[in-house]
Amino acid sequence: MVGLSSAAGLVGFLSEPDPELKVFALKTLDAEVDTLWTEIVDAIPQIEALYEDESFPERELAALVASKVYYHLQEYNESMVFALGAGKLFNLDNGGEYEETIIAKCVDTFIALSASRKAATGDQPANLNTSFPSSGNGATSTSASLTSPITPFSQSALPSKSLLSRQEVPGVDAGYPGGDDASVQQTETPLVLKRGVQGQLKNIIQRLFEQCFDQKRYRQVVGVAIEAKNLDVLRRALEQASEDDQEVHGESSRRGEELIEYVLDICMSIVQERAFRNDILKLILELLNEIPSPDYFSIAKCVVYLNEHSMASAILRQLVEKGDPRSLAIAYQISFDLYDNSTQEFLRKVRQEIASLVPETNESGNEDDGENARESDSLLQGSASLGGNAGQVKLSDDAQKAFKSILDILDGLKTIQLNLEFLYRSNKADISILNKIRDSLEARNSIFHTAVTLSNAFMHAGTTHDKFFRDNLEWLGKAVNWSKFTATAALGVIHRGNLTQGQKLLAPYLPKEHIAGVGSTGSVYSQGGSLYAFGLIYANHGGMAVDMIRDHFKKATEEVVQHGGALGLGVAGMASGDEGIYEDLKNVLYTDSALNGEAVGLAMGLVMLGTGNMKALEDMIQYAHDTQHEKIVRGLAMGMALIMYGRQEAADELINGLLGDPDPTLRYGGIMAIALAYCGSGSNKAVRKLLHVAVSDVNDDVRRVAVMSLGFILFRKHQSVPRMVELLSESYNPHVRYGAAMALGISCAGTGLDEAVDLLEPMLKDPTDFVRQGALISLAMVLVQQNETMNPKVGTIRKTMMKMVGDRHEDAMAKFGCAIALGIIDAGGRNCTISLQTQTGNLNMPAIVGAAVFTQYWYWFPLTHFLSLSFTPTAVIGVDQKLEVPVFKFHSNTRPSMFDYPPEQQIKTDEAPEKVKTAVLSTTAQAKRRAQRREKQQRRESMDVDQTPTTPKVSGQLPEKMETDEAKAEEEGKEVEKEAAAESSRKKVEKEKVGYELENMSRALPAQLKYLTFPDPRYEPVKRPTGGVVVVLDKKPDEERETIELRASKEVKQAAAPETLQDRLQAAIGAAALSAQREGEQSAGPAGAAAAAGVLTAVDEDEEEAPVPEEFGYETEGEE
Repeated sequence: MVGLSSAAGLVGFLSEPDPELKVFALKTLDAEVDTLWTEIVDAIPQIEALYEDESFPERELAALVASKVYYHLQEYNESMVFALGAGKLFNLDNGGEYEETIIAKCVDTFIALSASRKAATGDQPANLNTSFPSSGNGATSTSASLTSPITPFSQSALPSKSLLSRQEVPGVDAGYPGGDDASVQQTETPLVLKRGVQGQLKNIIQRLFEQCFDQKRYRQVVGVAIEAKNLDVLRRALEQASEDDQEVHGESSRRGEELIEYVLDICMSIVQERAFRNDILKLILELLNEIPSPDYFSIAKCVVYLNEHSMASAILRQLVEKGDPRSLAIAYQISFDLYDNSTQEFLRKVRQEIASLVPETNESGNEDDGENARESDSLLQGSASLGGNAGQVKLSDDAQKAFKSILDILDGLKTIQLNLEFLYRSNKADISILNKIRDSLEARNSIFHTAVTLSNAFMHAGTTHDKFFRDNLEWLGKAVNWSKFTATAALGVIHRGNLTQGQKLLAPYLPKEHIAGVGSTGSVYSQGGSLYAFGLIYANHGGMAVDMIRDHFKKATEEVVQHGGALGLGVAGMASGDEGIYEDLKNVLYTDSALNGEAVGLAMGLVMLGTGNMKALEDMIQYAHDTQHEKIVRGLAMGMALIMYGRQEAADELINGLLGDPDPTLRYGGIMAIALAYCGSGSNKAVRKLLHVAVSDVNDDVRRVAVMSLGFILFRKHQSVPRMVELLSESYNPHVRYGAAMALGISCAGTGLDEAVDLLEPMLKDPTDFVRQGALISLAMVLVQQNETMNPKVGTIRKTMMKMVGDRHEDAMAKFGCAIALGIIDAGGRNCTISLQTQTGNLNMPAIVGAAVFTQYWYWFPLTHFLSLSFTPTAVIGVDQKLEVPVFKFHSNTRPSMFDYPPEQQIKTDEAPEKVKTAVLSTTAQAKRRAQRREKQQRRESMDVDQTPTTPKVSGQLPEKMETDEAKAEEEGKEVEKEAAAESSRKKVEKEKVGYELENMSRALPAQLKYLTFPDPRYEPVKRPTGGVVVVLDKKPDEERETIELRASKEVKQAAAPETLQDRLQAAIGAAALSAQREGEQSAGPAGAAAAAGVLTAVDEDEEEAPVPEEFGYETEGEE
């Protein structure tokens, strides 16, 4: 049939009274609408009238034609409504542009309608009953109401189109689908409701879902269901996938489990509303429990997020009572995962419930060899006594033993011990870099001494290698006051996790309890630093360390000791929610001392981390408004932000109150509250607010932290951060540029992202010193554990850092940042990365808190040590059902050089400038040439008697003999070089074969995990390796096996603390001499701490007394 050239005749038929003519016209127009729609437009009213005429037999056909005409007019909302009216005539299977567009509009409208019906539910945050006085326009103070800190100067109120003037629905992210999409909410939804086509819309969506189910495309249904907040559809999709699994037993039978993993992944990474996320997780939990052999690891992930400690203990009990080796191995693996992903409070409750199943015994001294040496957690014994009536449950001996092992794992003892052993064995720190930093920075300048201390601490974090202190006692002796505090605290970073020797190591430094007050038996700075170090050793572990630090803290009268004690209490008792510790801290806070007030405010937030405790917040807000000390206000502001960690929309009231405060320090706290409450969420609402404050606040500190906080919000979507901060990194304001650099460092830490490096590299030449400092630190964070194969720029950046730290013309701030950066880039002996999420994808609470408090080094250098909490060992440590480390190998399907350690730096021992060649004058050169000619002539004359024809040639070359020999030597050298190059290339070819074996307890980078396989027939991992501790199932338990001995945690005797200054110095010399004679590395650990004790505990009466006296004649490479 020839296509029509005009629709005039057909349009005329629409006015005829005969229905058959109208139907004929509509059918023809439907076929030709794509070419004739411009002529049909004028007949739209008639076509709509036919659709609305209930007596017309082909109403649906009229609707379809009208829909297609509106589609060509780009009136997609009208087109969708008429397509819904077309019923079954609207064919979903056509696959044309028209059908795809209408389906997309239908899905968007369905999502908007469903999401609007699903009101934001969940726990409504309790109201803060405190003084945020609100004036008429909503500002929190009179001064804030006149000119809000985030209001443009030219206006008294936020303009209507301002990002912050948009209405926010509590609990709904503005960027979330259906959240505040004006085109969906204000146009499509009313039109659909007005035309009464909700039923047809539901039918279309239902047909779409059925089509997806038939084609096994469950992920599309899941996506629509989650965006529409429709749990019924989500449940149906998951159940349908499980039913398919039962029908088909083969490769596709894992479809249900994979779909649940997919839902769990998007639930954690994409869904931003906390209450809805909890609903999805509850649904997943319910479905997983109905499966005959559920994925226990997914269940554990849900349980941790939902804070269902009872369910966690029930799962562990269920697995142990099954009794088979695989179930027991899974129970151990879940216990390790729970420890890695949970708070101290959650773990304590699980331990209490597990301990109630184990009958009380008086064998506490016989449990393990070294039990008393490892200073085990007193909470464990307390929890066992809480579940006293355990006689009701009769357990087998194997089950009781398994529960005791689970208690050890949940207490963190096993994980900490294994990580310590790995870092101790695999330490590859390049001490020559540290020596270069020490020699380049003048130790008498406290900022430089602190920089070297911090670099040493980061480079050896968790390795227990404190040899640098022992070898540089003279340098260490130059530490005075707070430098001494930081140096003592560095021992806590180096020995972090060394639970067996923590108290013994720090015994010479700790305050003496038998003397009234503190400070009379040594330097108060080393005493305060030792309490801080003690907290760092037991970071996020608590137990006896908290009780001991708390005891010293309450007895202390010196502010410096209270300062260190508060920091130690905060870091050891992190997220414990202990009211008693909080009250002790509050009592010291109310003494209104600026020196310890900052640390106390921070510690209060650390203890109550993530609890959202309203009473604590009210106390802190009230005191922040009452005190006159900026340091105390800053500590409290940071503390309040920590209390709201991970609370998301529940923190909005506090955030809005703090952001409106006229005090810039409290506004700073409000920004940190956004960063910690919404960390890792990618919340558009939070990002929008931070960007607005970053360009509008009148205070540089607030603007700086607003840009920096973007890194915390977006670290799960780190690829988007460079593009977001690109313009900010070129801001006229150096504080904004510094914030942009740190945002890149925090969000892209450990990724080696090229875009981040490209933005940070030019900032190394920034005219402002602290911007260069931030760029150096951020580059180190981004490039940690990267080698030149993974990122070719690593080598040049390392060289640039080494050059900057030794440049006499470089500013002190940049040198400080450079020293810290060199420590970070080799963190933990080159065996640690910086990761703000755990191996299983949950938020890494200690790492996030550590990075957040680390950024406060801007105000207080000792807080720099907190970054060590972000260091995550990158190892695969396989343990069997006996929780021992068997000897076996696993395979990495990559070239060895791809994930190898970076090469050690080639540093010249003598940095003196090379001798410049003496300038040769032209007259001297002419004289030499004349002398050579005379000498040549004389030799020719003396050789005339030789008659051989070759003699003249030889004699002519005699004066050139040296050149000839040199030429030969050069040729020989070239040949040797060629041979060496050929040999090395052959070796490289042999070395670079793809695939190599790795021993158990080996370094395996996060990017390397996907290439790992476990071919050993005896040991099989119970889950896909995600790094860290992996429980392996021993398939031949009766056969002999070889295990790896854990040496790092062996007990080493410690010398008693000397009393007088002379005794201390003699003890330092003795310890240094003794340790030099020891060959075994086992004794090298505490020897450095013992040697340093004599220096660091010396009292600082004035600055001249701090260095070690020269007459003792230490052999050291340090500067004078």
